[in-house]
Amino acid sequence: MRMLLILGALLMPAATAEAQPNTDWKLVVHGGAGTIERSKMTPQKDSAIRAALNRALETGSRILSSGGAALDAVEATVRVLEDDPNFNAGRGAVFTYDETHELDASIMDGRTRAAGAVAAVSATRNPIGLARAVMEKSPHVFLAGKGADRFSAEQGLPQVPNSYFSTPDRRRQLDAFKTKKVSALEIEYKYGTVGAVALDAKGHLAAATSTGGTTGKRWGRIGDSPVIGAGTYADDRACAVSATGTGEYFIRAGAAHEICARIRLKGEAPQVAADAVIKEIGGLGGDGGVIVLTPRGERVYSFNTKGMYRGMADKAGRSVAIYGDDDER
Repeated sequence: MRMLLILGALLMPAATAEAQPNTDWKLVVHGGAGTIERSKMTPQKDSAIRAALNRALETGSRILSSGGAALDAVEATVRVLEDDPNFNAGRGAVFTYDETHELDASIMDGRTRAAGAVAAVSATRNPIGLARAVMEKSPHVFLAGKGADRFSAEQGLPQVPNSYFSTPDRRRQLDAFKTKKVSALEIEYKYGTVGAVALDAKGHLAAATSTGGTTGKRWGRIGDSPVIGAGTYADDRACAVSATGTGEYFIRAGAAHEICARIRLKGEAPQVAADAVIKEIGGLGGDGGVIVLTPRGERVYSFNTKGMYRGMADKAGRSVAIYGDDDER
């Protein structure tokens, strides 16, 4: 009988990936990648971005340093950035061509590979919270549009008028897009998508991403941020990833999952895997970047743009950076 019980245990599929024991917590964030140069950045903007990244890192760090879960940390971290108008997520999201805001977000638990995502939502103050509600309070992974808005209200999540997300800077960008007929990809600070990846003290990973999309988007366009495996992915067996950039190309490359697969199946170092995927995206015609974190605590950035708002934290402290050649401080 004992032999049968042992055999049954061996044959039973594991519900979750095995945690890494005695792990120090880690947290990495991004606030978008694009044409980010010192010559185009005012001292006030530089200071505001660094302060926001530090606030987000501090929020997530408090959770992780007290033994909290990676999933809680990435949601709270992204929520801080959604509330800051300097980023293209939540308040400060870009305008659609029809002068509204359509928000996307996703979250994933590396322990179970449970995930939740929303697209084209219009009234939830913090879309990342709605993505988590989809994961935990519904039988689904991905909700969009009016249905997602209705689900959000039914869950009692804070609702706001669509105008809450508007800022003067985003209005000027839309006006430039419409009157000058410039490409959305030519809009200064064109991205601003936010994301976080975390490793908790129990060795579990999580990832979260949130965005307003691209300036002047039409026809219900959805990018990579809410697409599990493209803009967000987390798997305790490999890594957690959050991406930012020209979403169509990240979707075509399956960027976030591809990085994890290269690490898990090919045994590539995280930097090698991330750089290879970003190079592939560049070859297809896209640009942007990723943040990556492994169960061993390896943290990397990779981007093919002139800069990426980014930062990391652990028990030793925090550091943030903006430009491609920036020394983290």
